[in-house]
Amino acid sequence: MQVSKTNAMRILDTKKICYEVLSYDNEDGKIHGTAVAEKIGRAPESVFKTLVSHSGSNLYVFVIPVAEELDLKKAARAAGEKKIEMLPVKDLLKWTGYIRGGCSPVGMKKLYPTFIDSSAEPLDKMAVSAGRIGLQMEVAPLLLADTVTAKFIELIK
Repeated sequence: MQVSKTNAMRILDTKKICYEVLSYDNEDGKIHGTAVAEKIGRAPESVFKTLVSHSGSNLYVFVIPVAEELDLKKAARAAGEKKIEMLPVKDLLKWTGYIRGGCSPVGMKKLYPTFIDSSAEPLDKMAVSAGRIGLQMEVAPLLLADTVTAKFIELIK
């Protein structure tokens, strides 16, 4: 099946970063992280979700394993804020250009400060959204971090 390129994939292509596109069926409506991991045949520890938070008008991106929960206190410390909150889903498209379930850390409208959970750093490959529901891209964590100028830090509860 020929997959049309997403903005995230085009950015990786431009930077000559190797990645593998993994597609999955989303007709059943199951687009939560662990269901996606199962559908693409990858361990949940190697599939990551992209979460967007804010402190006032400052936005931050956190990339964590799909089966885990973001620790907001650790996230706030990483971002240098006293407190952060999750960005309401209704605001996601406006600020990132992505929708829930298809939010990639690559190719947002703006390059926001980005943090990847430290559990990704030793992995050979990690999967993140390719910027569209039904598509994931598997990429080397260090190359992903370099692409979005992310820092690896402990972020999960």
